[in-house]
Amino acid sequence: MRAAVMGSPIGHSLSPHLHRAAYRAMGLDGWSYEAFECDEARLPGLLAELTPVRGQAGDDGRAWAGLSLTMPLKRAVLPLLDTVSDLAVEVGGANTVVFRDGRRHGDNTDVYGIERALAEAGVPAPRSATVLGGGATAASALAALRGLGLYSATLLVRDPARAGETAAVAERLGVALAVETFAKLDARIDVDLVISTLPSGAADAFADRLARVPALFDVVYAPWPTAAATAVRAAGGIVVGGFEMLLHQAVRQVQLMTGVTDVPVEAMRAAGEAELLRR
Repeated sequence: MRAAVMGSPIGHSLSPHLHRAAYRAMGLDGWSYEAFECDEARLPGLLAELTPVRGQAGDDGRAWAGLSLTMPLKRAVLPLLDTVSDLAVEVGGANTVVFRDGRRHGDNTDVYGIERALAEAGVPAPRSATVLGGGATAASALAALRGLGLYSATLLVRDPARAGETAAVAERLGVALAVETFAKLDARIDVDLVISTLPSGAADAFADRLARVPALFDVVYAPWPTAAATAVRAAGGIVVGGFEMLLHQAVRQVQLMTGVTDVPVEAMRAAGEAELLRR
């Protein structure tokens, strides 16, 4: 069986190391996992080229089992799928495509990854939370907060006018969302949990101010730790990094693509950490 990760840029992706480690530990010798550079314009054609897919005529045992999707494809893939999970519809993005019965099924494992990363770090269910950034990962963060029982949150972005898609996600999720600019940061981080979905380096300017939060989830995984993570940890707060999210969303992807529930998390963790050290 074959699987792959797609996105642009894709050269930095840890997904091949995580998935291949799972296959090795599970004894799935006939499974392979590749990486394809793919932007939104190329996505429809590349999806069509993946033949045969599992369950399709001509499936000779080397069929495509599934795909991992990273930016900028999570939203662009939705109209190209045969079915989409309720969660992926709510979040407005699918980071996983599973081929089954010759059809394309979209799902979202980012939400699971966030929830598991927070639980693993011992972060208690928050009574209040602020999310930094308004992209696809922010949408998944809102869904994760809902899964933890929180139905209201604040979103801090540079331009509220560009946060319309994430605000629409909050409405579908039933999460009351206050959208503010970063100028309101000091007034909006007196919360139990801050989730930064900003790209690497973008939250560094806020590090000293974020130090007072009791828990920070920073989705950056390289370079690590970020300035914000270092500040929060030095002040005694709980810090969760992006690697843990990436690990657990990949665990769920392996489950969906292989049909095996007992996935070797620690083998995947070791492989990912070793690759980060190598870099």
